This record gives sequence, structure tokens and C-alpha cells, in this order.
Amino acid sequence: MNSSLLKKIFSFTLLIGLTINSFAQNIVLSKNARASVITCDTGNESYSLFGHTAIRITDLDNNLDVVYNYGAFDFATPNFVPKFIKGDLQYFAVANAFSDFLNQYTYEKRGVYEQELILPLAYKQKLFDNLSEALRSSESYYTYKFIDKNCTSMVVDMLNKTLEGKVIVKKTDTDKTYRSILYPYFDNSFYEKLGTSIIFGKKVDAYGTQIFLPFELQKSLKLIQFQDHPLCKESKILLEFKKEVPGTLWDNFYTYALLLGFIVILNKKSIDLFYLSIMGLLGIFFGFVGFYSFHQELSNNYNMLLFNPTLLALLYFYFTKNKKWTVNLCVLNALSILVYLIIMVNKTHLLIVLPLMLTSAVLLAKTAIKNSKRVPLVF
Repeated sequence: MNSSLLKKIFSFTLLIGLTINSFAQNIVLSKNARASVITCDTGNESYSLFGHTAIRITDLDNNLDVVYNYGAFDFATPNFVPKFIKGDLQYFAVANAFSDFLNQYTYEKRGVYEQELILPLAYKQKLFDNLSEALRSSESYYTYKFIDKNCTSMVVDMLNKTLEGKVIVKKTDTDKTYRSILYPYFDNSFYEKLGTSIIFGKKVDAYGTQIFLPFELQKSLKLIQFQDHPLCKESKILLEFKKEVPGTLWDNFYTYALLLGFIVILNKKSIDLFYLSIMGLLGIFFGFVGFYSFHQELSNNYNMLLFNPTLLALLYFYFTKNKKWTVNLCVLNALSILVYLIIMVNKTHLLIVLPLMLTSAVLLAKTAIKNSKRVPLVF
């Protein structure tokens, strides 16, 4: 889908949302009105790996069936990619006719599930009014944060605002880290699992005590009580599809292990040096992003002990034939890998980075041995 078409779709969606919101401003809900939380299934694309959350307001007496979701952003935003990386890209809420919303997920073949909220009419009206007011004001906009501010957490905030207290809280998996919670979502996307494993830092190793994913909210809603009764009815299936796992010959652990195995077995100097340079450059990138980005998930990245920027200094001394400092930096990086291994012992992503650790250790050992003849180790 090209950018021009995406912009047209965005503009059309925004226009529909503004029209719906303008129509909804003065509506008084009838006694038959319903309010519900919509949970959308995961998809195979990067943007859909975690699913989606929205709020649905239905009132047939007022010819109203609207879905509000906080997952919209403008592809036409200047410097879109740098803003996303930095963490100051503005997301916002939109309102869509439910039929259009459902058609989109039918097209994408993603399941849609509904949990109707068991609330007095006054709370339904308040939720509806809060959503309508948010769309008319700056409350519609928020700075996206992977864990702290997203389509699910914004729905939680809106519901808690309406219920006048911290009613919606996490009820499951509070003894797991955010990283552990995220990990299964990448089961069919190995290289995305690898990428997120190495770019995420210390924050995602904290216990996942807040709701940040759609299915976490769905599970918690089933267990939450409000005014001495369950907050929602049993989940209802609106759409359901058989999961289609995309077949691929390259996006898996085996190609990753084979590639690293070939690097070790081929024993070619040019390939070894290229590998070490990539590891060092990634370390610089992780360090830069950690300081540059407002995404706290990218800061304090201990994976830089493996993706160590000093590898580039090692290569400099190697090419300038300074054997003493080549060996010294090999030893330094080997010690960094050892410290990294100790840190990683209880981490979810240990097994996925272990082949990289072994490859780096072997290449560092070979480089040190080749340059250590009659060279004392002096730091």
C-alpha cells in the first residue's frame, strides 16, 4: 500500500470520525444503550502483533453504533520515522461506525471479541460523554509509549476516569516480567523476537504490574468486580478466524543458527571482521537510541555488553597492527560477555542470544590467539 493511498484512507477515516463525533455531541442515551470493550486478535504484520483494544457504544434507539479507539496516527506527519524512534510521535483517538470497523478486521481476517460492561445507564452516559469530549479536545492526543501509553492503556484510563477510581487494574500475570509477557507474541516472527530482545533494556525486565496489552485487559476484565457484581458479561465472539501462520524458509531459529555456524566454521578473516564490526555498530546504535529516545524501554540496555562499541576500537588496533591492544580488547570483550552471561541467567531471552554469545566468544578467542604471540597483556 503506497503512502498516497494511506494518506487518503487516513483523511477519509478522520472525516468520518469528526462527522460521528459532531452527531454524537448532544445525544442522551436510551435505557437500551450498551457499552463494551472490544478486543481484536493479533495479526501477522508488525503493527498487529499484539492485537488492539477499543470501546464500543451501541444505542439502536438513537441509531448509534460507534467504536472509539486510540490507535490512530498520521503517516503524513513530518519526520514520521525519527519521531517514532524518538518517542514523541502523537497518536490520537478516532470514532468509526462499527460496521466499518468490523469490515476492516474481516478483511484482515483477525478475530474480534466483545465484553459488554454491566453498568448503570448513568455511567454509560458518562463514558459516552467522556469519549465525545475527548475527541473534541486535546485529550484525544497522546504521546505513544510502548508500555505506558498505547491503545489499551488509554482505554483503561478512560474507563477508570468514568468509574471515578482505579477500578480497572491488572489481575493476571503480575508475577511475570514485561519481557516474558511479550515473548509469546513473537513465536511466528523469529527475527522480530530477536530484534526486540536485543534493543529492549532494563525496563521490560520489571514485573508487568500494569495493563498494556489487549488480551491482558480482556483477561483482567473477567475478574474485576464493580459495585458488588462482575464488571462485564462473558466475552462474546463477533469475528473469529482460523489462525494462518505464514510459511517462511528464512524467518526462524535455524537460519539464524546456520548463519552464525557458517561464520565460525568458514574461518575467513574478512567475514570475522565484518561480524565484529556489525556487533560494534549495533552497540553504538543501541547506546544512541537509549540516550536519544524518550522510550524508556530502550534505555539502560545491558545487551551492549554483548554488542560492545569497543569492538570497533579492537578493529582499529587490528588494522593498525597494534597486537598488544588488539589482544587487550579481545580480553575486555570476552570479560564483558562473561558478565553479560551472568546477568542473562534468569532472563527470558537467554537462549535466543546464546548463539551470538558463542560466536563472539569464538571469534574473539581466535583473534586474540593470532595476535598474542610474544605479546604481554598490559592494560
